[in-house]
Amino acid sequence: MNRKLAAGLAGLIAAVSLSAFAQADAPKPTKKAAAKTHAAKPAAKPAAVAEPETLTQGQLDAATRVFVGHADCEFKQGVDVAAVDGQPGHFNVSFKNQTFHMVPEETTTGAVRLHDRKADVVWLQIPVKSMLMNNKAGQRMVDSCQHAEQRTTSQAPAAGTTALLTAQ
Repeated sequence: MNRKLAAGLAGLIAAVSLSAFAQADAPKPTKKAAAKTHAAKPAAKPAAVAEPETLTQGQLDAATRVFVGHADCEFKQGVDVAAVDGQPGHFNVSFKNQTFHMVPEETTTGAVRLHDRKADVVWLQIPVKSMLMNNKAGQRMVDSCQHAEQRTTSQAPAAGTTALLTAQ
């Protein structure tokens, strides 16, 4: 009985080791073959559409000062600012192949500041120029942007210089 048990055990060990070696030497299936053997995964659920952020009266007031349209920037680059239909105070700011959904933030300086909280990108607009900043990295993405209204402001002489020029 012991001999039969020992022979059976030896046969079992041999079979297990042969199958382990066979699996190790077997070629791995390609991605196409693996895709065919596995059942298709169910489609992912679509992301929920976020409700638009509710803005304060101060933010809505700041939104009226945002220059919309195309702004020419340094190095022959450009930024497009467009109001979002049906969402007062919301803007899409496009630069290169990216579009940022931005809302105004109240400032004490009078500068217009639009912020995309998700991407942490800021559009700053002052009377003579605008710039797009990556807040996370702490660097400018593009600078010296000007809408038509800003070009007019930057080319107009300062209030005090007009009196000086006419007095001569």
